[in-house]
Amino acid sequence: MELPVISNAPSSGGGCSSSGCGSSSDAMAHLPDSIRQKVQDHPCYSEDAHHYFARMHVAVAPACNIQCNYCNRKYDCANESRPGVVSELLHPDQAVTKVLAVAATIPQMTVLGIAGPGDPLANPARTFETFRQLSDKAPDIKLCLSTNGLTLPEHVDEIAKHNIDHVTITINCVDPEIGAQIYPWIYWQNRRLRGVEAARILIEQQQKGLEMLTSRGILVKVNSVMIPGVNDEHLKEVSKVVKAKGAFLHNVMPLIAEAEHGTYYGLMEQPSPTPEQLQALQDECGGDMAMMRHCRQCRADAVGLLGEDRGAEFTLDKLADMDIDYEAAMQTRQEVRENLLEQLAAKRAGAPAAEVTALAGVPADSRPVLMAVAAKNGVVGEHFGHAREFLVYEASPKGVRLMGHRKVDLYCNGATDCGDSGEGGQPAGSILDQIIHALSGCEQVLCARIGFEPWGQLEAAGIQPNGEHAMEPVEDAVLAVYREMSAAGKLAAPADKLNKVA
Repeated sequence: MELPVISNAPSSGGGCSSSGCGSSSDAMAHLPDSIRQKVQDHPCYSEDAHHYFARMHVAVAPACNIQCNYCNRKYDCANESRPGVVSELLHPDQAVTKVLAVAATIPQMTVLGIAGPGDPLANPARTFETFRQLSDKAPDIKLCLSTNGLTLPEHVDEIAKHNIDHVTITINCVDPEIGAQIYPWIYWQNRRLRGVEAARILIEQQQKGLEMLTSRGILVKVNSVMIPGVNDEHLKEVSKVVKAKGAFLHNVMPLIAEAEHGTYYGLMEQPSPTPEQLQALQDECGGDMAMMRHCRQCRADAVGLLGEDRGAEFTLDKLADMDIDYEAAMQTRQEVRENLLEQLAAKRAGAPAAEVTALAGVPADSRPVLMAVAAKNGVVGEHFGHAREFLVYEASPKGVRLMGHRKVDLYCNGATDCGDSGEGGQPAGSILDQIIHALSGCEQVLCARIGFEPWGQLEAAGIQPNGEHAMEPVEDAVLAVYREMSAAGKLAAPADKLNKVA
């Protein structure tokens, strides 16, 4: 079937002054309007936009030119959700067909990224052929790539040529001695190099590429994997360096190191950071630089809103059977995008006033509270037992900010009520214990519905279930519960925490 060009969708509203990424509302104020326009509907860069707009990744880049101790690329794997995992490897023509089908079916999809399963710039022919075709056939879709940066400097011209104005570089260190503990080897100029020398070359190339991109006006986000005992303290220095070189957003992610994934760190029982450790480091790295806290560490073939994956709907065999009126679908796509931008602009314009109203009467010295939310599409819309993740928000007299997310196993398989066993036959009680552990530090859990059994055990663990704000916008619900806690006298701040609230 012949695929049409997706028409440009005009932007509505003005520039975005909200960072969205759990930071203050003016965290992006230092950016020019042209840059802020680029992120207003980018779900991976703007925390508030990710409730409205979707993204997708196409897996066209199988090869990689470095080895990381936290990485094990897996193919034809549908049961893991982490970087480097895909169900189907695609050729560029297949990838373009898939993108257009997704764009027609999910009109709020605004971003197409190539992030693996290897490194896009270790597969330049496949990567740039995909981008070339999409620039021609789908010019309204933002194009992104993620790279380890080893060969980035030699590809900056090509990146600019294809209007790729969003690039993510994974930078885990700026010290070669630390890098040698993270990267066993790199493949550089037809040689496999190891140790400190390999790490030094990688770091130099990453920093050079970062400077070259930002000098071209290309937006750069830096990803860093937090590895306790290896680079956790060092990442504060990384954040300072990349900000000084022009990166506008830093995403500090937790190490994923389960043994079943087959990574070196997993097999060596390297611990992953706790949610509290991750939050503390993100806060320390933040300062006056925007921090990304809503990252889901997506698969290399993820499709849909962040926190969901609809990739199974668009496998190659299913694409062959799809009958889509592309011309009509693209008209719908343009209308949907304009409508969502209007909704998002209205939310951003009204957020400060709503926040002040919501916090009226809350003493300035009230302590902050962490709340977990079973969210769906920006509202408290998920049954507790159906949640695969909980968003964690901090409420304080200053307002509400997203602190991150906690992934969990599915507690319930029933349509409406939680049963006796969880997913895969695992006892529901053990899953509930895991969920309670994952929500450690949270005082409230907001959800659309919850059964008697989890309610009682959550309460016993000191986590108060709350189903009174179903289908309300997440931040409004969190603020409402915070006010309720204040009215009940539950927010008195211990003396050693007053300085953190002030």
